[in-house]
Amino acid sequence: MTDRLSPDDFQALTGVSRETLARFETYAALIAKWQRAINLVGPKTLDDIWRRHFLDSAQLWSLIPAGAGVLVDLGSGAGLPGLVLALLGFPDVHLIESDQRKAVFLRESARELGLTVTVHAARAESVTGLDADVATARALAPLDQLIDLAAPFLRARRGCGLFLRGAEAERELTGAQKRRNMRVDRFPSLTEPRSSVLRVREI
Repeated sequence: MTDRLSPDDFQALTGVSRETLARFETYAALIAKWQRAINLVGPKTLDDIWRRHFLDSAQLWSLIPAGAGVLVDLGSGAGLPGLVLALLGFPDVHLIESDQRKAVFLRESARELGLTVTVHAARAESVTGLDADVATARALAPLDQLIDLAAPFLRARRGCGLFLRGAEAERELTGAQKRRNMRVDRFPSLTEPRSSVLRVREI
């Protein structure tokens, strides 16, 4: 998919209500506004935010296990994918972001969007006592390191990781599987032909 996605295209692909679409439009405006002071997303991707960021994040929705109630988003940055999944209706979302300015953005965005999410302004390694059903991450770290960061949040509930990976997914996965036993399902990305979504379980 190479053409820019419009809000109406996004609604058609995801089935969100008009009310939810309006909240996504507010979110897009917030990212554009704060981008002037904080590097939230790649500047060249702002013109295609509905595909490159919102649909890219929203594609995780169908892979979330039934009954999951707590989600932790590692290195949340602009709230991708955590805030997107909260907008889609995930009940208990925790956004972990060590950059203090980005953490402020996440709190302000959640307030303006009417979302009840928890923002942890800290490194993932220092967040304790949080047991999740799902851990997500987008552009945080190599897969091997990412699984190390996610595993402590998932052990108690035997949860899964949903990780958006680029063209190096296969190589990264081979390296990660040399160090640990885990079950991995790989899905083609809906937004980038060379990218994948990895669902990691039984770490």
